[in-house]
Amino acid sequence: MSFGKLVFTPLVKKLQELYGSRTQYARMEKSGDSQNQLSQFEKEFLTDRDTFYWATIGSTGWPYIQHRGGPRGFLKIVDDRTLAFADYRGNRQYISTGNLMSDDRAALIMVDYPRQARLKILGHVEIFEGTKAETWLPRVRVPDFKAVIERVLVIHIEAYDWNCPQYITQRYTAEEIREAVHAIEERSDRLERENATLREELAQLRSSE
Repeated sequence: MSFGKLVFTPLVKKLQELYGSRTQYARMEKSGDSQNQLSQFEKEFLTDRDTFYWATIGSTGWPYIQHRGGPRGFLKIVDDRTLAFADYRGNRQYISTGNLMSDDRAALIMVDYPRQARLKILGHVEIFEGTKAETWLPRVRVPDFKAVIERVLVIHIEAYDWNCPQYITQRYTAEEIREAVHAIEERSDRLERENATLREELAQLRSSE
């Protein structure tokens, strides 16, 4: 199913008509292209994430947005339509988990700030705990990461969509900054060594005159 068919409600369509974008999005909605199977491009994008945000809805009707994070690659690709990740122990409020028990729908957004790219995903979530999670644990566990896994959450993708890069402020993680600075430091060290060698050679030439 296309992303537009799920999110373009009658009121949304009226607003698109009012502000002149309906023709563009009508083509997107009517296209026969399914947006629920990940290509290699999406898979590489997702496995490179170390964080995402997702929204669930509780029985009060209020949406709840929460951060999920871990080592890069903690979000696992199960197949073209399925994701999974270990739910690590946090503040033990269990709001997202409780919401999913009454409504299994979730909306996710992943942002690559340096490249100003964002991917939105709609899906249904299965919760695996206790003995039911045993077969999943090896698939979602990240080596050498010691956080306690409370449950495994499996996301069945209903649709996804790439959002425009407009207004995404470029930000970099500490690791990305270290990598960039390390390259500069290596280049600086190499140039200093080359300069020292040239100064030594120049000094030898002057002493032989």
